Amino acid sequence: MAFPKIFFLLFSVAVLSLSSVHTSQAARRLLDTPAAPPPALPIPTIPSLPKTTLPPLPSVPTLPKTTLPPLPSVPTLPKTTLPPLPSLPTQPKTTLPPLPSLPIQPKATLPSLPSNPLPTLPTALPPMPSSQIPSLPKSAMPTLPTTLPPLPANPLPSFPTTTPSIPTIPSTIPSIPFLSPPPSN
Repeated sequence: MAFPKIFFLLFSVAVLSLSSVHTSQAARRLLDTPAAPPPALPIPTIPSLPKTTLPPLPSVPTLPKTTLPPLPSVPTLPKTTLPPLPSLPTQPKTTLPPLPSLPIQPKATLPSLPSNPLPTLPTALPPMPSSQIPSLPKSAMPTLPTTLPPLPANPLPSFPTTTPSIPTIPSTIPSIPFLSPPPSN
């Protein structure tokens, strides 16, 4: 909720500052302009340029056609034959001995749990000790005045009723002695 308020405040300040700049520039422009606007200057005409012609391009000479010699043929290689691989000797089949059987383990029995009963929790809470809050001493409240004293009479500042006049800007630039040429004798 605070963001739109801040945004609106900043936007208002920006608009007011920009509008005050434009109004002061507009007032200055009104003071600088004479009563009647100067006549518009005629638009100068652009003279037409003479058209230049380019000389013709030289013709491309024809090049002689070159013939390439034929590529040499690839020689054929003789076919090689590999000797047969030696056969592996056959090994006699071996039989593995049977795995020994696991002995039967006796079944483990857990001892019985003790039959001690669980302690019972009390269902009702014991009564809380009563603690009394001590009473506060009664103190007399001071009486408040019903009427306020009169405020001092400060006079309000008086605002001017007339607006000050804007100073005029001279239309000619005053001469500066050290920038002007010396008098000719």
